[in-house]
Amino acid sequence: MDGSSSLTGRLLVAMPGIGDPRFEHAVILVCSHGDDHAMGVRLDHPAPGVDVATVLDRLDLPPADGAPDRPVLVGGPVERERGFVVHSDDWLSHGSSRPFGEGLALTGTRDALVAMGDPVAGPRRALLALGYAGWDEGQLEAELAENVWLIADADADLVFDLDHASKWSRALRQVGVFEAGALSGQSGRA
Repeated sequence: MDGSSSLTGRLLVAMPGIGDPRFEHAVILVCSHGDDHAMGVRLDHPAPGVDVATVLDRLDLPPADGAPDRPVLVGGPVERERGFVVHSDDWLSHGSSRPFGEGLALTGTRDALVAMGDPVAGPRRALLALGYAGWDEGQLEAELAENVWLIADADADLVFDLDHASKWSRALRQVGVFEAGALSGQSGRA
């Protein structure tokens, strides 16, 4: 896959009637997309009753001075017990962080959790997600051909803000859809 067709760093916005309740009204940040796979983190689904401070405490890590009540997101149905930190690329863990897109990085190690709680040395912006959404070779491309997803640019404010309830409608507006009811989950052929 050439770089121009990769969706890395872009958003997938679920079409109405996606047919999979795990992804209804989902906004997914694509962190990696190649010929044989794609991986992304859902940005709009907070885990009920779990915040970053609680996770840090359970792992005996320093408290999150920078964002103690920031929710933990359900990143997707794959490896839900594993944490992924999506963050600004002003902080990187040598050998662990994977920069992608415009100023973003993904880190899946404990040092990223520690950095999240450090307002001075850590990343300027960060979120913690448990699990991820994954696609095997050709699977995402097939879903795109079936009009399951719309593609939008990843705006840092949309990625990191805490207004999870409106992320889907705001992502739709980015692609010019101002009324979700105008969309159809049905595809057709001419």
